[in-house]
Amino acid sequence: MTTRVLFVGGLGRSGTTLIERVLGELPGVCALGEIVHLWQRDLRDDERCGCGERFSGCDFWQHVGKAAFGGWHRVDVHRILALRDLVERTRHIPRLAGSSRLAAKDFAALVTEYADYYARIYAAAAETSGASVVIDSSKHSALAHCLRWSDAVDLRVLHVVRDARGVAYSWTKTVSRPETDGTEEMTRYAPTRSALLWNAHNAAFGLLRRRGVAVRRVRYEEFLARPRSSVQRIAAFMGLDPSMVDLGFVDDEAVELSLGHSAAGNPMRFTVGRIELRRDDAWRRQLPPRQRALVGAVCAPLLRAYGYPLSSTAEIVGAHR
Repeated sequence: MTTRVLFVGGLGRSGTTLIERVLGELPGVCALGEIVHLWQRDLRDDERCGCGERFSGCDFWQHVGKAAFGGWHRVDVHRILALRDLVERTRHIPRLAGSSRLAAKDFAALVTEYADYYARIYAAAAETSGASVVIDSSKHSALAHCLRWSDAVDLRVLHVVRDARGVAYSWTKTVSRPETDGTEEMTRYAPTRSALLWNAHNAAFGLLRRRGVAVRRVRYEEFLARPRSSVQRIAAFMGLDPSMVDLGFVDDEAVELSLGHSAAGNPMRFTVGRIELRRDDAWRRQLPPRQRALVGAVCAPLLRAYGYPLSSTAEIVGAHR
């Protein structure tokens, strides 16, 4: 038996958390946050779930742990983190993108074991929530390639892209991590570094499509410009009947978010209630011209491919708002 999984992928600061939260409001869908960080941040460090409780005190995740493993105490976190280092790295994508039948037996066994931990969580979350689709917004392209090897996962990938210059600016900002009660901040990158990462991660999702995985690309800017129609298209991609989907929680201006159980992710996973859907184009004013030009030059081929203008003053076609 397989679990239908929508994997939300892309480079961080591309709007993946917001999109996951919106999609998580659909009936029959359970949004889990960034499961790639569950092992360390939740199981080991007992950080806060999206509901506000510590992971160890969240009833939802305790039920998931019992259904998946007979209890979280039976999970060897050190083993999983060691497997992650061995197989779930960007440098391993060329091997992961190959045929599992042709891979070395030891490597194939490690990837299969690693993917199985995720498959068990997905199945348990679907059972616990009664959902037909679970969402993992881990973003990591290498993890998506690992999940392709699991026979227990019906994998569908939502590839979220945002203008590389907007992403670069976002990575320069100081953002605290509420789940650590203000003791830690999110990682920051210089624009050059984020531009290189933007290229690498987005190209990796293109490779995933060529390996036969169902991949749908959505531009963050377009999603915010037309949220209702975007949600309908993505719902169909997930295998839901768009004509039966109640979109009362979202309009073209805002979305109503309920309490969720995101395991990890951007601080907005704690947001509940009505929030306005507006593009953040501060990078056009705040990112220095030299850095805008540098990021634009480094990312030019993929920016063109995704329909972004190379001029930072031009608007994106189909994303006026």
